[in-house]
Amino acid sequence: MHFEQELMQAMRSNDIDMIALAGYLKKLPDGFVGAFEHRILNVHPALLPSFGGSGLYGLRVHEAVLARGCKVSGATVHFVTKDYDAGPIILQKSCPVIENDTPESLQHRVRDIEFEIYPKAIQLFAQGKVSVVNNRAHILS
Repeated sequence: MHFEQELMQAMRSNDIDMIALAGYLKKLPDGFVGAFEHRILNVHPALLPSFGGSGLYGLRVHEAVLARGCKVSGATVHFVTKDYDAGPIILQKSCPVIENDTPESLQHRVRDIEFEIYPKAIQLFAQGKVSVVNNRAHILS
């Protein structure tokens, strides 16, 4: 609880409007997520809702994609909710899974996608072009 209070105080005292997570593996406290609802973004190395949730990060995601025999993978930018990788999806982009892919080779291609779509999603949010209706994110023109 102390961590949550300090984190909220730091965000509010600095007038933070949006939080962009990347590689943050600790679950944020529910109260904090609720206080910043639809203002915390995260990027995930899979096409959510597949291959998301507790314990699915980094190479584990790509190992799971390959073990399942998927033909495509990709990355997802989404809003953070109290449940892992379950928030409204802002952007996604796919890439093929190549026959001789390793978790590392797939990770490399997916990371390139993450580097492409995460800044785009942040820019859209900053421009006020992302809205959430009925727990679905929409890009406004």
